[in-house]
Amino acid sequence: MRTVKTGLAALALAGTAAFAQPIPIAGIAELSGPGATAGTNFNNGVKLAIKEINAAGGLFGRPLAYTVSDTQTQPGVAKALASKAVDDGVPLVVGPVYSGSILVSMNETRRAEIPNVIGGEAASITQQGNAYVFRASFTQVSAMPKVARYLKDSLKAGSVAVVYVNNDFGKGGRDVMLKALQANGTKVVADISTDQGQVDFSSAALKAKQSNADALFVYLNEEESARILKELRKQGYDKPIVGETTLVNDKVIELAGDAANGVVAHVGLTPDAPNPTVQAFARAYTAEYKIKPDHNAMKGYTGMHAARAGYEKLGKLDPKAFAKAMHGASFSAAKYPGILFDTRYDDKGDLDRESFLIKVVNGKAQVIETLKPAAN
Repeated sequence: MRTVKTGLAALALAGTAAFAQPIPIAGIAELSGPGATAGTNFNNGVKLAIKEINAAGGLFGRPLAYTVSDTQTQPGVAKALASKAVDDGVPLVVGPVYSGSILVSMNETRRAEIPNVIGGEAASITQQGNAYVFRASFTQVSAMPKVARYLKDSLKAGSVAVVYVNNDFGKGGRDVMLKALQANGTKVVADISTDQGQVDFSSAALKAKQSNADALFVYLNEEESARILKELRKQGYDKPIVGETTLVNDKVIELAGDAANGVVAHVGLTPDAPNPTVQAFARAYTAEYKIKPDHNAMKGYTGMHAARAGYEKLGKLDPKAFAKAMHGASFSAAKYPGILFDTRYDDKGDLDRESFLIKVVNGKAQVIETLKPAAN
């Protein structure tokens, strides 16, 4: 476990906020283990948001004191840390990122009626009727139909091979994707399961190649995504490779090298978005951490700013009332720049905003299309 308290220097400029009693915010993130890349970036995004919030005077004139704990990418540890946060009486828990950890840890925050902003995308998270969980990213139910439409309408793919990671994140995405492909009349000719942390993808790549599908859909964690891309190119795979956010993560592109070129994915968040507010965030993040932000960093950043906006709109520090007010709430990026995009939450805690199609060209992620919010 490690503790981070942010924005202290900025508080000196925030007048009376520097002398008010801090509001404790608990972070639960994958700082070690297989999810360290995702969790560390998510945590950095949260820290940057809190630094900005404190520099602007905090929340209700009080600074935010952020403490983050490491789940070690273990669901049992995540649950214990959520329980501790509940015992500490915080008005907000931020994280984890991995869906498997969220599915157990969110029961603790739900029991205590404490809002929980999470980075996971598994559809099952918000299908359980938990009134206290709110996403910082698209649910798979929102994202996968967009990928399926791209496969059918843009690539004219009549058949698809699917490779997924056999965990809560991967299985959830795979299930939703199969339904979306079926609804589009696209045939799934190979359904290939892989393991979290898997190193050798020769068999999975061979199965995808032998399926003779018109295109391949890949839905793995970041490190495994890079490994399978390298193996696919090694085996001479030459069909279109399509995925979701993790497939075009900067870490994936770095690790995969030339093997990532040509890959296309739908992303809910990208620092490459043609948006001045996003570009300002990317510059601030790079200046703070000396590295370009990824979608996980943007989840942490926008999620924390959305929570701040929700509490400000409510007008009081009441966790139970906050959760109720967030359902159906809309926030304008003009009023709350930290959320980066106009955002609306539905009655389940899922969000809606614009999204993007990304293509990797010469080792760089490029936005090739901006997709409107589903409600438009």
